[in-house]
Amino acid sequence: MAATSSIRASTSLDELTRRRGGRFDRLRYFLKQDRMAQLGLAIVGLVFLLMIFSPLLVRYDPVTASPTEILLPPGGDHWFGTDNLGMDIFSRVIYAPRVDLLIALLSTSLAVAIGVPLGVVSGYFRGVAAESISRVADVIQTFPVFVLAMATVAMTGQNIWNVIFVIAVLNAPIYLRLLRGQTHSLRERLFIEAARCAGNTDWQIIRRHLVPNAIGPAIAQFSINVGWAMLLTAGLSFVGAGVRVPTAEWGLMIASGAQNMITGQWWIAFFPGAALGITVLGFALLGDAFERYFTKGR
Repeated sequence: MAATSSIRASTSLDELTRRRGGRFDRLRYFLKQDRMAQLGLAIVGLVFLLMIFSPLLVRYDPVTASPTEILLPPGGDHWFGTDNLGMDIFSRVIYAPRVDLLIALLSTSLAVAIGVPLGVVSGYFRGVAAESISRVADVIQTFPVFVLAMATVAMTGQNIWNVIFVIAVLNAPIYLRLLRGQTHSLRERLFIEAARCAGNTDWQIIRRHLVPNAIGPAIAQFSINVGWAMLLTAGLSFVGAGVRVPTAEWGLMIASGAQNMITGQWWIAFFPGAALGITVLGFALLGDAFERYFTKGR
């Protein structure tokens, strides 16, 4: 009897290993075939490398001003020029992912942690509580996102952690509605009914069957929302509601350089703007690729 149980356990473990290996193999094959996915992955990978190795890539402190080197054009010792405080723009552009990417990743991860469980619960269970969760999400989404973000940051205080919290709260309804819709469509499927007949509790069904089958679109949305969170962070900094000077942050750099565009100092806003645009494009391409992957896998 013990030997039979051991064989079954070994067989189950081997089957689970093959399934996981098969998923990774399919994903690897998909990435090899999809050129846009490769481009997005290359951009995102480069941004992560800059975030990790930025201290090794720059010659100047990104937050140290030099009054004798104000508004120098690109070239020489300052490859991207200097800003109106004499800070090296190349160093600040390279260092900025440490702030922008940190805010985007943490806020989006927190939004997933809030929205996914609430979406699954409100989609699986029926009743006043489940319906109330959906109505709260609807109320949050009725407000203009940027205006609500500015107002909330103004009330809670202007620091990085408050910006992370605000962006997370604004993003959470996206995952709530996404997982609620997915759960609604899966709740009456035959494999869920079979799980109920097998004696699984509601929470076991949610954990073992619903979430693994419904999480795919949320993974694709995660990449897109990271880019969106970076844009929102930059927008808040641009209007003075985000991070503060002299923090190396792309939106703050664009804001400080916007007033110099009309006087010919284009480089102050151009380089951080280009870096922000390319980064958001990379996350968007990666998110679209994941969406195509999960759609094909259905």
